[in-house]
Amino acid sequence: MTENDIFLLYLIFISIVAIVVTVVDKRNAKLKKERVPEAALLLIGALGGAIAMYFTMKRIRHKTQKSKFMIGLPAIFACEAALFFFIFRITGQLS
Repeated sequence: MTENDIFLLYLIFISIVAIVVTVVDKRNAKLKKERVPEAALLLIGALGGAIAMYFTMKRIRHKTQKSKFMIGLPAIFACEAALFFFIFRITGQLS
């Protein structure tokens, strides 16, 4: 298994975590149960789950009125994409 395979598996894993945590937070909001802290949601986004979390939030209409998420998550994703492009470019994995 190559480093790229491991990286791809990590992105799949963190995306699934982001989706599950977002859905659980929405369900807990409806049931008036303990919520997932916003800082935890943003951390999961920063760890690679931003794009999955963003589209999940849009799909289930969760936190769509909060610019912290509707602007913040795409911004996190854009920064991560630029960073990964830069890393892959300087390591020669991207021509």
